[in-house]
Amino acid sequence: MIEVLRAGLLTTVQDPGRTGYHHLGVATCGALDTLALEVGNRLVGNRPDAAGLEITFGPVVLRFARATRVAITGTDFGATLGGKPVWSWWSLPVAAGEELVLPGAKRGMRVYVSVAGGIDVLPMLGSRSTDLAAGFGGLAGRALKDGDRLAIGASFAPGGERASLVPGAPAFGVKAPSQCSFVYVDEPHYRRGRHADGVLWALPVRVLRVPEYDSFTADAQRTFWSDEWQVTPNSNRMGYRLEGTPLARANGADLLSHAVLPGTIQVPPSGQPIVLMSDAQTTGGYPKIGAVIRADLWKLAQVRLGGGVRFVETTPAAARHALLEERAYLRQIETAIAMQDERRAKR
Repeated sequence: MIEVLRAGLLTTVQDPGRTGYHHLGVATCGALDTLALEVGNRLVGNRPDAAGLEITFGPVVLRFARATRVAITGTDFGATLGGKPVWSWWSLPVAAGEELVLPGAKRGMRVYVSVAGGIDVLPMLGSRSTDLAAGFGGLAGRALKDGDRLAIGASFAPGGERASLVPGAPAFGVKAPSQCSFVYVDEPHYRRGRHADGVLWALPVRVLRVPEYDSFTADAQRTFWSDEWQVTPNSNRMGYRLEGTPLARANGADLLSHAVLPGTIQVPPSGQPIVLMSDAQTTGGYPKIGAVIRADLWKLAQVRLGGGVRFVETTPAAARHALLEERAYLRQIETAIAMQDERRAKR
């Protein structure tokens, strides 16, 4: 069991998400930073679909009833384990009774805690993810509270124990995505925005045009690509509401409600874009100007409230290539763990 001594403001059980039910109006949900959770599951020997904890605000304190192994991924939360500092993107042995303390994000927005065996809550529609809006999945369909207890599943994925991932094996880390070349986006260095020197320090996010792009005015199209957009405090797991120069449509005809997916960028009558995130509704009637590519959605999940975003136009071929680069990064992690196994087996 994991005992939640302090739950923080928004800590939920999440896995890769709930798929195959959009036609029934069921949201995908799942981890917002999917790459962080994927890496975490690999670092503790879990199946790719194992559930972990998504922590958005601290402080969070977890106590582990038995010896196990955990991984911390995502942003740096100033974590300590048994009173000693530990870092994100590390696989860590945990002794029975030890406490993991996560005070809060030093940068970025979210951290993920994966534990060997995964968080063992009842699957709903094929997923353990928490759907906060519908109130199901995870632990009773809600964010965690102080005093909650979470069961841990079977210790290791099929195929037997990995020598480097048993509870008592030494800690080790892997290269964070932010240190890898595949996350970089080729874009203009100088763009229009709020900074006096003309240099913007905002996250570049790659976007595809969608059919309704041409319904926006030429000025709106230029503004969409050239300006910096600020993530407003009125943002959540359903959508990131952005603030900037309003985007006007040349054709203001109403639209019928139609299917939408995470990454869709809607423009309501205010002209301020909304990027739909994992908990987004499955249909909507607002016009769409673009769609954030899947390989960049996890980056957007780490932008802090009040942070900046800028959109970079890309192509379907480039979007597919970005996913291939992400998969290559995950294979490198698997290779690194296999090398750890070999070294321990020779001792």
